Amino acid sequence: MKILLGLGGNLGDVHGQFDAVKDALSHLPHTVVLRESTRRQTAPVGYLDQPDFLNSIVEIETALSPQAILGACLGIEATLGRVRTFPNAPRVVDVDVLLCEGFESDTAELTVPHPRMWEREFVMTPLCELFPDGEVYGRAVKGNEE
Repeated sequence: MKILLGLGGNLGDVHGQFDAVKDALSHLPHTVVLRESTRRQTAPVGYLDQPDFLNSIVEIETALSPQAILGACLGIEATLGRVRTFPNAPRVVDVDVLLCEGFESDTAELTVPHPRMWEREFVMTPLCELFPDGEVYGRAVKGNEE
């Protein structure tokens, strides 16, 4: 199964944190990091009194379940020093499950597709970069009608 993960961060060495996330993902069983979008600096959303973010999207292929990938991402965030203080707070790294090939979920634990991804330019721009034909895993990329 292919899975798209959104990476974000605005504290410390964010490029180094992104590299560490990709390295940790590549060490998961039966998981390969396929590609990463361009890393882009973006303005914060929600809580505005903080530094700009660096964002990208990473595509992986894995035999693990989306729930297992979510658990791994939460563990990677914690290992790299992520502390959750309040919504939209500054952070060293954030790893979100955005889309999974052939999988949808709407549970308290995992909502896929990510519920706000279509509204976020910091997701849509790299998504359109990775999927310039406008289709991701059989789903039309919204906002790519130009």
